[in-house]
Amino acid sequence: MKQYYLAVDIGASSGRHIIGSVKNGRIILEEIYRFKNYLEKKDGHLCWDIDRLFKEIITGMRRCAEIGRIPSCMGIDTWGVDFVLLDKNSRIIGDTVSYRDSRTNGIAQEVERLIPQKELYKKTGIQAQCFNTINQLYAVKSEHPEQINQAEHFLMIPEYLNYLLTGNKKNEYTNSTTTQLVNAKTKTWDPDLISLLGIKPSAFGEIHLPGTFVGNLTKDIQTRVGFNCEVVLPATHDTGSAVMAVPVEEGEDCIYLSSGTWSLIGTERVNADCSEKSRLYNFTNEGGYGYRFRHLKNIMGLWIIQTARKEIASGSSFDGICAMAKACGDFPSRVDVNDASFLSPDNMTAAVKNYCGENGLRVPETAGEVFSCIYHSLAQSYKSAAAEIEEVTGKSYPVIRIVGGGVKDAYLNAITAEYTGKTILAGPVEATAIGNLMAQMLKDNVFTDLTHARMAVANSFKIKKYI
Repeated sequence: MKQYYLAVDIGASSGRHIIGSVKNGRIILEEIYRFKNYLEKKDGHLCWDIDRLFKEIITGMRRCAEIGRIPSCMGIDTWGVDFVLLDKNSRIIGDTVSYRDSRTNGIAQEVERLIPQKELYKKTGIQAQCFNTINQLYAVKSEHPEQINQAEHFLMIPEYLNYLLTGNKKNEYTNSTTTQLVNAKTKTWDPDLISLLGIKPSAFGEIHLPGTFVGNLTKDIQTRVGFNCEVVLPATHDTGSAVMAVPVEEGEDCIYLSSGTWSLIGTERVNADCSEKSRLYNFTNEGGYGYRFRHLKNIMGLWIIQTARKEIASGSSFDGICAMAKACGDFPSRVDVNDASFLSPDNMTAAVKNYCGENGLRVPETAGEVFSCIYHSLAQSYKSAAAEIEEVTGKSYPVIRIVGGGVKDAYLNAITAEYTGKTILAGPVEATAIGNLMAQMLKDNVFTDLTHARMAVANSFKIKKYI
């Protein structure tokens, strides 16, 4: 009897249920259900509707039962840094505010007065980002100190969803590291940092690795979906799952690029690099499978393209956008894609034009020029990041392996090869869901180890080369 595994992969704009199985050593994927995700304005803040997300999870699980794809095991991954606080009755305190909200504006400077950024980086190895959980929690403390006082449990988004499914609360390593509250050496919560926030240390539970059993579905959930299954921790941070699915060969050293709403470019390392050089280049050391580290740089990514498309080319496909950009050639202006003005602007197109105007650059006028500017700016950012990776590590990397939705963007991948001078190997597209499934399968000994699982990925999905 075929064994099925379920990956629930939730991103900033959509979520999906993907069933995985293995046949003759190859991983087979089947998308079962897809739903939208979006932010809502609530009490002046950009928030996630966590109750609606959970209902969508249940709907997708019911769909599995309806079509006879009942999983023996399931795992949930989402974006990082966002969280919920629970009271003594395990109810959410306040709203589930998004990392794109402006509540953290200026907060990093306040945290800096409590602990210098140099010291914070030595402890955690996590890059300075205004939306890091440590800053979000300090913002809560400033705006609603009563919420901090009431907090009995701290859970990241997928951990809370697991709790609703099983009744069990378990913190997971890869997502926990995005908080900037985990010590890179001990790989546990840093008590000194938690004390700065005034939250009970007991609110932060033991940190568990991907592959950990969370629990079975509660009786109520079993009734609602029509089956029981195990809930297992994958790498609950979506990038952690995506990097698991990078089909590196044994002994291969390469740069990976998880290309989606965010572009995460880096290398996989055994130990965190908390050096001053790494900090100054703004690299981060996020946790990976088996206590590996993802030494990477966060780049704003396809978010800029996606948002501009909605504004000025909503009737065009992404292939059409690429054609528009290509037709304009190499538009000469370059924007810093990580500039704060592109994080959550009222109008992305205006933000790009304003950046160019304010920095003495030629302002793009047509849609094609806007997209050309963005595409070439992204490729330039990848070139710069790759050079910094090589300087920090002291190694040369001839190959960049691209995974995620950006695999489908042939134009961006081609100019990335041109800009970096490196061979680009693109695939698989569904890396996050695949990595999620891999953690579950590794737990069940379907694969002997991560290397074995990555070999299966290489044999299961098309990889396209750009030179």
